[in-house]
Amino acid sequence: MGSEGGGASAASAAAAAGGTGGSLIEFNITGFKKFHGVAENPTEIIVGRIEEYLRIHGMPAGTVLGSCTVLEAAGEGALLPLMQLLHSSSSSSSSQSLIKRRPWIDRHWIQRDANWQEGGDHHHLNTQSASLPQKQIVWVHFGVNSAATNFALEWCAVNEATFRCSDELGWQPQRVPIVAEDGPISHIRETTIPVRDVVTVLRMNGYDVMESYDAGRFVCNYVYYQSLRHSAAYGNRSIFVHVPLFIMIDEEHQLQFVAALLHALAFRLL
Repeated sequence: MGSEGGGASAASAAAAAGGTGGSLIEFNITGFKKFHGVAENPTEIIVGRIEEYLRIHGMPAGTVLGSCTVLEAAGEGALLPLMQLLHSSSSSSSSQSLIKRRPWIDRHWIQRDANWQEGGDHHHLNTQSASLPQKQIVWVHFGVNSAATNFALEWCAVNEATFRCSDELGWQPQRVPIVAEDGPISHIRETTIPVRDVVTVLRMNGYDVMESYDAGRFVCNYVYYQSLRHSAAYGNRSIFVHVPLFIMIDEEHQLQFVAALLHALAFRLL
C-alpha cells in the first residue's frame, strides 16, 4: 500500500522553504503488515491513516509528506521492493524531479520570479534555478513491539539477522549478516538524526517515549539496517520507531504521537 501525501500543507511548506534558506524536508513513512504473533499490526493502521490525519491537522512548516507504504514483514524475500522504495525517493531528489512530483513548488517559485520581474528585474523565469528549495529526504519507519508500554526511537541497527521465528515469506536466518560486504554481524550503523534531542522535545510535549540502542534482530532491525545503509550512500536520513500495541496506547494517541514526532524532527533538522 502506498500513497502520495502533503497536499494540505503545500502552501505552508513552500512559504517556510522560502523563509528558512531554501530548506525542505520530505518525510517518507513505512509500517508493516501482520506477522507471527501480531495478527493486527498497529503500524499498518497508522500508515493507512496518517496522510488523512496530517491533511486535517497539518504538516510541520517546511515539510511535505512524500510516501506512506506498508511493507511485508519479511527480510531477504522482501528486499527488492524495499530497495526500490528507498531508491525511488533518492532518485527524485533533484529540483526538477521535485517540481514534477510537487506542482505547488513550481507555482510558488514561478510567482516569486514573476514578482521580481514586476519590480523591474530582468531575471529569466527559471524554476530550475539555484533558488529552488534543497530537499532533505527523511525515512521514518514504524514497527511494533508487542511487549512495549511506550514509544522508542532507535539509535542504531546491527548487521545481524537472527529471526526468532520465520518471517512472513518463510525465512528464518540465524546469525547471518544482513549485508555480507559490511563485515561481521557485530557491525553497527547509527542514525544521523539527533535522537536524544527529538526524545527530549517529545517528552516536553507529554509523550512517553525513550531512546533505544537495540532494535532487535528480527525484521525491524533488518529493514532499519538496509535503510541506514542506503541513507548513508545517498545523503538521506533514517529513523526507526517502535510503537506498542493499541491495547497499551490507543490508535488516536498513536496518530497524535506520529504527528508530534514529525514536528519534533522538523524542529531539529530545519
